[in-house]
Amino acid sequence: MSLTADQYPQKPPQRKSLFRSSLLSFLSQSSGERSPPVAPPASEESSFMLPAKRSLVNFGWISASASTISQPAMQTAAYSAPYPSSSQCSLSHGNSTSGGQRIKGSLGRVWGKLSSMQLMNSCRIDSLVSGSTRPSVADEAAASEAAEEVENSQNEIIQLVRKDLHGRDLKIEDFVFFGTVGTGSFGRVCIVDIKGSQSWYPAMALKILSKHKVVTMKQVEHVKDERRILSQISHPFIVNLLASFQDEKRLFLLMEYVNGGELFSYLRKQTFMPTDQARLYAAEITLAFQYLHERSIVYRDLKPENLLIDAQGHIKITDFGFAKVVTGRTWTLCGTHEYLAPESITRRGHGLQVDWWALGILLFEMLAGRPPFVDDTPLGIYKKIIAGKIEFPPLFDCAAKSLVKRLLIHEPNKRYGCLRDGAEDVKNHKFFRGIDWNLCYQRKIRPLYKPNIRGPRDSSMFDTYAESTESSAPVIDAATQQALFHNF
Repeated sequence: MSLTADQYPQKPPQRKSLFRSSLLSFLSQSSGERSPPVAPPASEESSFMLPAKRSLVNFGWISASASTISQPAMQTAAYSAPYPSSSQCSLSHGNSTSGGQRIKGSLGRVWGKLSSMQLMNSCRIDSLVSGSTRPSVADEAAASEAAEEVENSQNEIIQLVRKDLHGRDLKIEDFVFFGTVGTGSFGRVCIVDIKGSQSWYPAMALKILSKHKVVTMKQVEHVKDERRILSQISHPFIVNLLASFQDEKRLFLLMEYVNGGELFSYLRKQTFMPTDQARLYAAEITLAFQYLHERSIVYRDLKPENLLIDAQGHIKITDFGFAKVVTGRTWTLCGTHEYLAPESITRRGHGLQVDWWALGILLFEMLAGRPPFVDDTPLGIYKKIIAGKIEFPPLFDCAAKSLVKRLLIHEPNKRYGCLRDGAEDVKNHKFFRGIDWNLCYQRKIRPLYKPNIRGPRDSSMFDTYAESTESSAPVIDAATQQALFHNF
């Protein structure tokens, strides 16, 4: 039996900001039996920051199409990987010919794989066009597998682009702009290409931030953390940072371009999704969280708006503006109303555990079409989160219900994902029975939904915005303020 859209409350058009006065008012109205909030250490940032609404704010995208890739012209320069992760392969400084040969060899292997698959797909398409027979199930499966191979090869190319751009003195004038796909409190995100770049470069997105707005809104440390963290990580389900640079007025983050749109937009159209589809998305996010938490990185901003869908239908987590390296507790209140964990609201200090709470909220929203704690006001949402009563809609998947309950445990250290076995407890839950985690990591589980993408720079899955490069942003005043962004 299928659920109909009218069985669920409609999703709110936006999720409003949390203001300091709102939270303090909520705490003062709460039961007098609650112990006073723990004060953060003097060195801990204690401002209250949330996105202005549930919409496109800070993110980048990836292109998963190989249709525009042609035989690359090789360069013979030495590159050094700027990403000190033990899981990555680096190219060290040395003889320039040696370094160039390593990159040339890598590109040759990737190009050979892409070329052979493009030829295979071209032959298949020609035969279908010329004949009257429909493609067999085997043909469709082979085509899907070939597309996944192309996607994985594109991920290899992304790593090569990172190395190619390392140390390059990029400027805004170096880019060709193809349109804006997102705006936020500090700036915008545009689809771009580098003038004169290699033909094998994928489509890219340039995140442009106003220094004046970043300083005025006290987001300097968050922006620097985002750049620092993204420069040190690489994962199949996390958007990749390719390079960063700045001028007197602006900060720039060059990202992958993910052209399949937001999960939020998909949910707005579909209201809710099939259980199997939600299962795969949750599994991919679980692997990403496991990767981040092993590096003591808390994400803190999971929501459908920050989940992009690539051309093959897989998830990419984006917007690391609230991510932070933590070894204990932190007190900065950030996130989105409906996704805040109880320990964040009551200011008891929080850690990696808040990400698993947010996964429980997301899983519920994907299957029910709304978060479990909704109200007309932020204070009403906080009260319901603290009360912890979850009302599951009819026919909600039983295994999913079990996992949601274990992720939405109020005591952080008793929450799934936070026990002795960490993420393995989540992965071993019966909701994920049948998931091959190795295949999941390799992106070899076929998604149920694949966006209709027309090309690598297709922006049809995003809203339309007025164009700008934020060139009218004011110059920040003092040299001391410019020093805040040293080595960005």
